[in-house]
Amino acid sequence: MISTISKKICLIGDFGVGKTSLIRRFVESQFSDSYLSSVGVKISRKNVDVYNVQQNIVQLIVWDLEGSNKFKQIANTYLQGASGAIIVGDVTRQETLLNMTEYLEMFSSVNPEGLIAVAFNKADLVDQETMAYIVNKYQFKSHPVVKYVSSAKTGLSVNKVFENLAESIINEQKSKTRELKVSVGR
Repeated sequence: MISTISKKICLIGDFGVGKTSLIRRFVESQFSDSYLSSVGVKISRKNVDVYNVQQNIVQLIVWDLEGSNKFKQIANTYLQGASGAIIVGDVTRQETLLNMTEYLEMFSSVNPEGLIAVAFNKADLVDQETMAYIVNKYQFKSHPVVKYVSSAKTGLSVNKVFENLAESIINEQKSKTRELKVSVGR
């Protein structure tokens, strides 16, 4: 039996890191070099097939959150109820990478059970050696995260980030359901 499950995920990061471009590449398979700043929040949807014990269709409800400082003051409201987040940094702008920990903490404080992926975006603009250095430098030891090297422009790992996060969310949910059944059954 195929079931459809809706899950909210948030893309968080500084302005200009490529959150909107990642979503557009994932949802519409398109990329544009023209910069469009998100104001407030933009919500997109896309269905993802997740195969584990049974096939599930996960409707990802993707919240593209504005990356301005004033927005951080009200971000908790938008983060509530999210099953996961993709924290995005621009590998060509170190300050955006340094700020990723703050976004990670913000999301985790609102959704302590939420799963987090980190996207080191714009990988097409740096060489492999620099990319490897950046990924190794940022460890996020306070929270378990899965790190991805991505490029909205080339499509590198874009689908993988979203699809793997969706699969992890579903697997985590099933694991908790099994734990609940076991503890109730005792």
